[in-house]
Amino acid sequence: MPKMKTKSGAAKRFKVRAGGSIKRAQAFKRHILTKKTTKSKRQLRGTTEVHASNTATVRAMMPYA
Repeated sequence: MPKMKTKSGAAKRFKVRAGGSIKRAQAFKRHILTKKTTKSKRQLRGTTEVHASNTATVRAMMPYA
C-alpha cells in the first residue's frame, strides 16, 4: 500500500502537541478589524485547542502528525 499524504493546508494550520491535543490559531483576526472592539481583538490573540468534535477530522488529514 502506498504512503498516505498529509493535507498541506492542514499541516500549515495545525500542530499536534506532545500530549496529543491539536492546537490551532484563532479565527476572525485577519481583516475588518476597525469595527471589532479592542477587547475582542485582544482575546483572539494566541492559540487554542481544536474542539473534541473536530479532532478526528484533523487527525485524518494529518496521518503522520
